Amino acid sequence: MADKQMQNANKNDQIAQLLSDQKAKLFRREYLDLHVHEQAQIFSDLDRTLRSRVYRYLSAEEVGDMFDAIEEEPEDVVRYFKEMPVQYAAKVIDEMYTDNAVDILAYAQNKDLTHYLLALPEERSAEIRELLHYEDKTAGALMTTEYVDIFADQDISSAIKDIREEAADAELIYYAYVVTNDNELIGVVTLRDLLTNPEETQISEIMTEPVISVPVDEDQTEVAQKVRDYNFVALPVIDYANKLVGIINVDDVIDVIDEENAGEYSGLAGVDTEETPENPFQASLKRLPWLLILLLMGMSTTTLIDHYEVLISQASILAVFVSLITGTAGNAGTQSLAVAIRGLSNSEEDRRSGLKTIFNELLTGLFAGVTTGLAVFLLVGFWKENFILGFVIGISMSTAITVATVAGSIIPLIMDKVGVDPAVASGPFISTLSDLTSVLIYFNIAHLFLSFFLNN
Repeated sequence: MADKQMQNANKNDQIAQLLSDQKAKLFRREYLDLHVHEQAQIFSDLDRTLRSRVYRYLSAEEVGDMFDAIEEEPEDVVRYFKEMPVQYAAKVIDEMYTDNAVDILAYAQNKDLTHYLLALPEERSAEIRELLHYEDKTAGALMTTEYVDIFADQDISSAIKDIREEAADAELIYYAYVVTNDNELIGVVTLRDLLTNPEETQISEIMTEPVISVPVDEDQTEVAQKVRDYNFVALPVIDYANKLVGIINVDDVIDVIDEENAGEYSGLAGVDTEETPENPFQASLKRLPWLLILLLMGMSTTTLIDHYEVLISQASILAVFVSLITGTAGNAGTQSLAVAIRGLSNSEEDRRSGLKTIFNELLTGLFAGVTTGLAVFLLVGFWKENFILGFVIGISMSTAITVATVAGSIIPLIMDKVGVDPAVASGPFISTLSDLTSVLIYFNIAHLFLSFFLNN
């Protein structure tokens, strides 16, 4: 692994040196011999001066292929277009797959976008304008318009001929979508279907219908779920008249899944896990809002403990076990929370089984609570030689774990129902709620047995 990283670093330095020395022919030979993914990685590490030489030494088609593989955020990539002459930038955009180009151009300033669109061929410009109108994080925003379509009354020989002509511009040719003269989607055939049947076979005889598709306004998470459920390589996108307007490839779905997972981690942690600040001061500024909110929420628990100051002063031993009960209950609530959010991110069937999830978590919480409560009852009883104290700690622990487990399953479901992302707010909320309920349960049970503490 280390040898591979060293080799990559040497290759990056070699390419950068060729650009610095302005050895155009050697640069082209070494750079274009690499996979486009490697080209994109090297390009992202170059400074502006060296990137300007890349634009001079490579054709717009070569740069367009490399930009299709670039992994930087679109809002960062769009600045590269500003470094290029407008005509060259337009040619690069024209060579890119439409969905990739639109993702980047969505972050272009209006003045720059107008220049690029005016410099593009009219048909291509109109295509990009249309895709830019779709709402972000929907099927329309994800799709590409480079697909292969054929007709039902064709035979396989004719269809393969058409596919050959369209293949150079299509992003994916494994699926050929069967449409009417009005572009209504009526079927789909795979490359396997075309190659394993006689050439004279009519497309209508081998096409699969009805076609699994998504509307242009479908949320990207639902698109990803459908691709995962059906194991598709691509998914057709239709408008309200069932007309084929584009396809979504599996690589775009993988990006969506990565984005959603990163969003959940960011929400649960209260920080942007995708962004690496330049210095600790910037990092602290980004994290402070969440920390301050959680601080204010945590004050409610402190206030509640303060309410039981008299009880604690009468039986100070109770204070020793506060963090044990709240911490264990918080862990149980977080576990239940993870299960609930995972269920919400799975199939629609799982989303509808909210009551089943709550019931399962209730049973889980009861079993875990009773087992943990019994264990802590014995441990505290023998440790402090006070089984009344052990009983209070044990029953408090058992009840707190059960309540936190049920809350961990209910809170994400409620937030999902009201349209709030469960991953963003559930984590901090369940932590504070479990602390509050645990303290409330613990001290109320302890109050019932106060006379036993005083006698002991």
